[in-house]
Amino acid sequence: MSRPTYFKRLLKFLRRKGRSHEDAEDLIQEAMLRLHLYGQAVPVVNEEAFLRQAVNNLSIDQHRRDRPDLRKEVPIEEIDAHSPLIAPESTPEDTLEAQQRLGRIRSVLDAVSLRTREIYFAHRAGYSYAEIAEHMNISHITIKRHIARALLAIMEHGDRDNDGTPNRAAE
Repeated sequence: MSRPTYFKRLLKFLRRKGRSHEDAEDLIQEAMLRLHLYGQAVPVVNEEAFLRQAVNNLSIDQHRRDRPDLRKEVPIEEIDAHSPLIAPESTPEDTLEAQQRLGRIRSVLDAVSLRTREIYFAHRAGYSYAEIAEHMNISHITIKRHIARALLAIMEHGDRDNDGTPNRAAE
């Protein structure tokens, strides 16, 4: 199979995408093979456009194959060694106190709104504003407003004792 007249343009296209000369030639060769096989069943009107799209897709596929797998499994022991999952100095009393604090925050946020509570706890669990907004089908600014409303309610509640009287220690 001889090189088409637009071979140099395809080579330049792939070189701009960061491919080496050899990789670019291999990708073009693979695309030309696909064109040949596809052209046996269906006539191709614009071969250059077909090849350009094919080399682009092949380049993306090669990049994905070459990059390290970001979703590889990591043993829990390795994670725990870098960042302990359970604080070693945590006592049962600390755990109970944290659970009670969370319960108070939950009841404060229930008084504000259930949606505000859900958004606040989702953010505290590590989800980004964008992830929460996408999941709840609301805007990014709405997430910010709910978080601000939750923090304001928590701060206002922190200035009061459990019975609702002003907390003198906070003054």
